Amino acid sequence: MTNAIEVSNLTKYFNKFLAVDHIDFTVKQGEIFGFLGPNGAGKTTTQRMLTTLLNPTDGQIIINGHDLAHDAYPAKRQMGLVPEESNVYTELTAWDNLMFTGRLYRMPKPERYARAQELLETFGLWEKRDLKAENFSKGMRRRLSIAMAIIHTPALLFLDEPTPGLDPQSARTIQGLIRQLNTGGTTIFLTTHQIEEANQLCDRVAIIDHGQIAVIDTPEHLKQTFQQVQSVEVAFSPSGDHQHKLAALPDIRTVVKVGDKWRLYTEDPSALLPHILQFAETQGLHIVSLNTLAPSLEDVFLQITGQQIGIIQHPTGAKHPGKSRGKGNQQ
Repeated sequence: MTNAIEVSNLTKYFNKFLAVDHIDFTVKQGEIFGFLGPNGAGKTTTQRMLTTLLNPTDGQIIINGHDLAHDAYPAKRQMGLVPEESNVYTELTAWDNLMFTGRLYRMPKPERYARAQELLETFGLWEKRDLKAENFSKGMRRRLSIAMAIIHTPALLFLDEPTPGLDPQSARTIQGLIRQLNTGGTTIFLTTHQIEEANQLCDRVAIIDHGQIAVIDTPEHLKQTFQQVQSVEVAFSPSGDHQHKLAALPDIRTVVKVGDKWRLYTEDPSALLPHILQFAETQGLHIVSLNTLAPSLEDVFLQITGQQIGIIQHPTGAKHPGKSRGKGNQQ
């Protein structure tokens, strides 16, 4: 068996509303699989069906060889879930949270004691084990929530938005823990809005839009496929509002302000560079920095879901990259 998850024709209606539209995909054992999409695209509904919290209208879900419709219990024993909203019991200590969760999984007392100590030490919470979780920071609660989800050593871990709202240091800590778990053999299904997080963590990503899988592929292959969203990023001195003038340059698709820089989307960065140099000279500007950028996973995400990359378009009427419905490599 090489697949941790096999989904076929998965469908969910809420009354007459089609939330998940006959989707098919697989998640390989041992990979980190990212599940991305705009709000309302069907991400959470799909994950809730995969974790038995919601019954499908139609279709089949197989988790590690077990059909959820007919053999859910052994599948549930092999999975852990970290929901978007914290499931930590704040009135309990970190240690008691893990003891309670271990008992739910019917772990023998010596086993859950040893596993709890191991996880608290690994997650940097051992010194806080007797402190009530209500006194924990958001990042500490998130680490404790992950520890609770994996105390029974699941083969498959579902993570729903693990890092939003965390400070950068806490987010990096959580991402490091995810990599560590995956290195240890845990398959991870990651639902996230953090596109760069998916780019850094995931072996493959699926992008769902309007209930349908638009594409499944590796982040790097996706970025290579969408070369039309290449860009040139430039910073000028003195800074100013150059947006409309930059948008009038040849070969520009979209202009975006990014901090103190301008990102100019184009299909041919090399052809655009001389025009930028000439623009700076005629406007009396000094170029502080100038870089050509390959497409980012965020650019690919925005193009596939039909969302606008920039806010100023070329005055001749050239539009931003449009919506794509290519199926990609759905394996």
